[in-house]
Amino acid sequence: MNYNFDQIIDRRGTNAIKYDKMDFFFGRHDLQPLWVADMDFATPSFILDALKQRLTHPILGYTKRPAGFFQSYIDWAQKRYNWTVSSDWLDFSPGVVGALAIAILSLTNEGDKIIIQPPVYPPFFNAVKGNNRQLVLNPLIKDEDGTYHMNFDQLEKLIDHKTKMILIANPHNPVGRVWSKETLEKLGELAIKHNLIILSDDIHADFTYPPHKYTPVISLNDDIAQQSIIVTSPSKTFNIAGLSTSIVIIPNKKFRQQFQKKMHDMHLFLGNIFGNIAFETAYRHGEAWLNELLSYLQGNIEFVKSYLQDNIPHIKTTTTEGTFLMWLDFSGTGLSHQQIKDHLINDAKLALNDGLSFGQNGEKHFRLNIATPRKNLETALEKLKIFS
Repeated sequence: MNYNFDQIIDRRGTNAIKYDKMDFFFGRHDLQPLWVADMDFATPSFILDALKQRLTHPILGYTKRPAGFFQSYIDWAQKRYNWTVSSDWLDFSPGVVGALAIAILSLTNEGDKIIIQPPVYPPFFNAVKGNNRQLVLNPLIKDEDGTYHMNFDQLEKLIDHKTKMILIANPHNPVGRVWSKETLEKLGELAIKHNLIILSDDIHADFTYPPHKYTPVISLNDDIAQQSIIVTSPSKTFNIAGLSTSIVIIPNKKFRQQFQKKMHDMHLFLGNIFGNIAFETAYRHGEAWLNELLSYLQGNIEFVKSYLQDNIPHIKTTTTEGTFLMWLDFSGTGLSHQQIKDHLINDAKLALNDGLSFGQNGEKHFRLNIATPRKNLETALEKLKIFS
């Protein structure tokens, strides 16, 4: 390998939320942090070098996006996913979560119903409720082997004349599903039938493991594309989340114009110099780095699975088809959710994401971030032996 993912980098004291806000979220600072979904690997050197080069110029004034900004993603999507993206579909957003909120504000009205499918990324809940829309829950179904599926029978029953949108994560955070073409087609058919907008958070699109492949919902057919919006970013892939630079992909011209108007009304369209540079550099030069990263992450996933099976078999994991997150099921311990949480924090001294923050069906589950040097995972899993 050309890149060193085993390097342990001290992030404390850098204002990293994962490290320097543990007191606030967990009540103590002496935990091993495996929660916030950024990586403990160095941002690729080719991105840092591009940022350093820009710093040789002494003025950091108002700056437009470079000509190659959107084209870099178009080229990436074509090469990586054999997906042709039109430049007309693309717009900027200062972050994926912000784009979800802007889409909700611009394309729905107060009191409209919006469906989410827990357990799911916690900001989905607030993006709906915080903007005075009605939150409708269609929980995922978990089968006997721990695999989650969309509950289409219930989903259609939940849709009425006030239902305007459904939010999905593809790949899914936290359960690690990479939604199949067949699943997305079925969802798309429902969206067309009921005039429902599919708003898809695809920030983990680059993290999939064979034989699973990322399918953008917009790529299925023109009719589904007209009902769909994708929000994505290189921020997870290349560990540049702090640069707050994302894009939205909106084939429907009317939807796109409404989104753009709201962005301009809120003056959120400008972005920042370094986010622009990192975005384009990542997509232009990041493929070899990503391929090595995916190999390392897959090794981490297999390491965690094997360790738990051999040493703590009553802690189960879902099959991680995508993302760098693992969804751990502690129900086999016989402990209550609060007891599990207390043991993790006060005995194992591990900071994992509380499953209940992803929805009520996250009870007795916790999310583990495996995007860290393997030595860190070894240490964490040894600590988990308190549950053996």
